[in-house]
Amino acid sequence: MGLLGTTKAEHYYTSSQKFTTSTSQASNGEYVLTVDTKPADENGFIVFVNGTEVGRDKYTYPKSGTAVSDGIIHFTSGLPVAGDTVLVKLTDRSLGDYRYVKLADIVNNFMYGYVGDGKVLNKTKRSDILFHVKRGIQEFAYDISRVEKIQEVDVPLDLTLPMPQDYVSYIMLSWVDTGGLEHPIFPASFTSRASESVGQDADGNYLFTGQGDTLTTTPSSIQTKFKDFDHNVLSGNLKNDDYYLYTHYLAARSYNRGSRFGIDPVIANFNGVFVVDEANGQFGFSSDLAERTITIKYISDGLATDSEIKISKLAEDALYKYVYHAILSTKLGVPEYQVQRAKKDRRAAMRNAKLRLSNINLHEITKIMKGKSKHIKH
Repeated sequence: MGLLGTTKAEHYYTSSQKFTTSTSQASNGEYVLTVDTKPADENGFIVFVNGTEVGRDKYTYPKSGTAVSDGIIHFTSGLPVAGDTVLVKLTDRSLGDYRYVKLADIVNNFMYGYVGDGKVLNKTKRSDILFHVKRGIQEFAYDISRVEKIQEVDVPLDLTLPMPQDYVSYIMLSWVDTGGLEHPIFPASFTSRASESVGQDADGNYLFTGQGDTLTTTPSSIQTKFKDFDHNVLSGNLKNDDYYLYTHYLAARSYNRGSRFGIDPVIANFNGVFVVDEANGQFGFSSDLAERTITIKYISDGLATDSEIKISKLAEDALYKYVYHAILSTKLGVPEYQVQRAKKDRRAAMRNAKLRLSNINLHEITKIMKGKSKHIKH
């Protein structure tokens, strides 16, 4: 929405709110934040009075007896006097959010444009609209607007990392070198991680707990063996300090692994490998990646937190068409031709949104094609 009642600098670039202390504020010490997203606690902002930072012991937030949504900062000591400038600078600002429409605005806009007397939907519950909007955002996040996130983590010595909280599917995993460059890690097709390791007796019979459940052990034997496995043996990465191998016929080929007869690109990977344990929500890594910094690029469903539930303005119309069709298709007594017409409109709008968000850049394509036109010398 428009920047109402505030400047661009305060609303967007610095995410701050400035007050000129009035007589009432000087007496009660209360300053009410009117920013769109109010900070959750005192860690979300810094207070300055006449350009000097104020310690957190001078004020409370939110004011005792009020909610965060009220946004009241209450000075308990060192109250500013009338005419003093109080600047509240948010430390968690969201740049680039203007290109998105938030959940509340989507629901309100749909209610205003589609629901009411003389409109396409005479009567629809707000809760129904909210449900379908969330489902639409979730579906759009997988394909059309595709919410991609990157998480930077360090691989622990046990070579196991949990999947991100809002993880749906991975795009790429990479380890990061000292120069900040990424090196892709590929999934291991030659091993796997068991979701459970079943306990057995000497005769191979399954063991059960007192409650009748299957007795399992962790970690699995496959996980333990792979953790201790030297990945260099599989990939053919030879070390200089291995005198016998380095000084014989393998030495010449170690610099040109691609020339080795019968090489399998699946295992000829210098960057290490990872395995996915879907049932337990974990990634496992080869031993050469221990204590390395990696990035996990993954797809989110776009519903992890309230601040993330939004849609790009390029796909806003498609989401309205999606919700309209979803409501019509679940109502009783709606003629089938109306449902089919809404379905066609939804498909066309979603196709347009996907083209808009494809981000095809002619200059980037031109640069790539220029590189393809070079003569390759052998």
